[in-house]
Amino acid sequence: MRFGILAHNLGKTTTEELARRVGSYGLGFVQLALAKALTDIDSSLGRLSPGLANHVADIFARENVRISVLGCYINPIDPDPEQRRLGIARFKEHLRYARDFGASVVATETGTLRNYREVFPNHSEEAIWALLRSAVEEMAEEAERWGVTLGLEASGTEVIHTPEQMHRMLSEVRSANIGIVMDPVNLLNPGNIDNQHDVIRRSFELWGDRIVLTHVKDMDVTPDGKKQYVSLGKGRIDYPFFLRLLQEYKPFMNLSFEGGVEPAEIPDAIEFLKKASRSE
Repeated sequence: MRFGILAHNLGKTTTEELARRVGSYGLGFVQLALAKALTDIDSSLGRLSPGLANHVADIFARENVRISVLGCYINPIDPDPEQRRLGIARFKEHLRYARDFGASVVATETGTLRNYREVFPNHSEEAIWALLRSAVEEMAEEAERWGVTLGLEASGTEVIHTPEQMHRMLSEVRSANIGIVMDPVNLLNPGNIDNQHDVIRRSFELWGDRIVLTHVKDMDVTPDGKKQYVSLGKGRIDYPFFLRLLQEYKPFMNLSFEGGVEPAEIPDAIEFLKKASRSE
């Protein structure tokens, strides 16, 4: 296992300062969402170039940190058609220059249902699905063109929030350039946490061969039945079970700390995961 972090979890700052912060924790890679992480780089549409990408990558390399994944978290079902097209265009630009950053994956989630329902409350689930599928098809085609991977991440509030829905998208958009950003917490909620082994095992059975990155955090359920993030190892996620499956399907996988893991907790989180990976 190699450990990394969503770069903006360490704050939004200059490239040199952020690279220094990542390196100070001994982390080997970042998932870098340019717009969320860097104050000295203009990553708006049309601004990326090989030179800019090399500049950023070189700064991180000086701290022995690789940019393994670019994050470009757009809303591919944005109810505003103009904003939707802008987001997809930004994502495609990230795909074009990903290799210049040293990354082979550009990741996004699959669209916030609440925002869409506020504008179009009567649109069917299938209509929303078709909108997402159209965006995934377009982005996957661009990924194929540039030899990189579109990383899709499921989330409880997004269009894709179950293992079966992710499997359906992979079945309908048959591109070898679609990979999965696996986050077990994003697939679990107060209603299914007691069956987490079934949910996690099902995910690996359906698309374990397509995982390109794993996010790690932990969760618990409040007394009033709500999901909450807690320190890694203090919650309900059975990480020895999860890591055994991950090693079986995808050995040497990159593990990226996500929201819910505070910077001060990183050393303990690394030790927890190392211990969990050795558990029987």
